[in-house]
Amino acid sequence: MLDTPVSIRRAAMNLLARREHGHVELARKLLLRGADADMIEVELQRLTEDGLLSEQRYLESYIRSRANAGRGPMRIREELTQRGLQRGDVEQALNAADIDWDENMRELWQRRFAGQVVDLKDKAKQSRFLAQRGYEADAVRRLLDKQGWTNAQEFSD
Repeated sequence: MLDTPVSIRRAAMNLLARREHGHVELARKLLLRGADADMIEVELQRLTEDGLLSEQRYLESYIRSRANAGRGPMRIREELTQRGLQRGDVEQALNAADIDWDENMRELWQRRFAGQVVDLKDKAKQSRFLAQRGYEADAVRRLLDKQGWTNAQEFSD
């Protein structure tokens, strides 16, 4: 039971030692462990003032981690807003991230599909996969159209 400011701070610091957390996520975890909501806010404010809790570091860390796992900007944006982060902050962090999303998508596509599009059905399957991972439809279309499969080709056979 987390019933003192010291125990709440210690629990929060233990969580932060494992990985970066956002304010909302950390508060939720502490609530689940039985801490008082008012005491949580006071301690999280202190951690923020001490530089131990940072939304900006959390955003950067999360975006880098998810991008390395093959997730696209649309999916990452949605995940972060569901985690209680402000859309403007998320947009700013995504724009500031030094990630070439097209290259990220191409590398994922290479790993998953060996860089090949066999036919139009295969192209649709690959397109759905990349869209579910959070890549924009135009970027997916550009990548797969470079492989020589356009709608016109299917009808010319």
